[in-house]
Amino acid sequence: MDVLFLSKAEVERLLDPNALLDALLEGFADLTSGRIACPSRPELTVPEKGFLLPMAAWQAGKPMTVKMVTVFAGNADKGIPSHLALICLFDPETGATLAVMDGQHITAMRTAGSAAASVRLLARRDARRLAILGAGVQGHAHLALLPLTREFDEILIGSLHLADAQRLAARHPKARAVASFEEAVAAADVVCLASHAQAPIIDAGWVKPGTHVTSVGYAPPDGELDRALLQHQRVFVETRLAYEAPPIGCAELGGLDPQQGTELGEVVLGLRPGRRSESEITIYKAMGIAMEDMVAAHLVHERGRREGVGRSLVL
Repeated sequence: MDVLFLSKAEVERLLDPNALLDALLEGFADLTSGRIACPSRPELTVPEKGFLLPMAAWQAGKPMTVKMVTVFAGNADKGIPSHLALICLFDPETGATLAVMDGQHITAMRTAGSAAASVRLLARRDARRLAILGAGVQGHAHLALLPLTREFDEILIGSLHLADAQRLAARHPKARAVASFEEAVAAADVVCLASHAQAPIIDAGWVKPGTHVTSVGYAPPDGELDRALLQHQRVFVETRLAYEAPPIGCAELGGLDPQQGTELGEVVLGLRPGRRSESEITIYKAMGIAMEDMVAAHLVHERGRREGVGRSLVL
């Protein structure tokens, strides 16, 4: 079998951010329409170390996609990213392996991409001030993608360590670091939570009317998002499976009624409304779903084949 192997650097070169956002919005619509097979993910845990999540998806016209992602918080002390991933593509006609690619960049970008897609759909058209809370991998990915959704006048960066926020803010001419999360949230029209926190990092009372809030952190048992926002504001999700217990869904949504949530695909298809007023607070809570990996990996694979990027391996 002839298998295409793509390194992290090659994946970074091949994944176009604008194409990713368009593909994600289409993917959310197809997910809601039932055109994508996306089984629930299991979790393999190594006690006191971390866990592995196998995530699979398939849609007619695309390869079968399987991502194996590991989350080991202690890696930071070893100089290794906490999230590592490998993505494999398989021929839906024969089951043969088509490609193997590094999944670290795709995981980062598709996660931030889902938040950016929600901003494109739900944030006020006049939203001009963005706050990103978290200056790690997701902070960097958010800073790369969120400015593609709006012409923000100012980007406020917050982090547990101010020096990290300052380093990230230096990467964008409109960004500046802030020491206070409350200050950033109170001033922002769009608030993006991008942390590994196991407890809420903002208070619902800080969020002003008309704000769109996104949260991509996955850290059971509690997570980064204040449940008061989820209980009293309109909530948008990738799929209502987000209301299942982890590892399938999100810890923050536990015990809430799934029917109160709106899928992004329902907004794209016009089945349910998005933002209903300029003063409404909207919340997007991401669970992370294999559809996002599938559409991103498909973009990378198609472009890699087209441009002759990567190494061909014979198995």
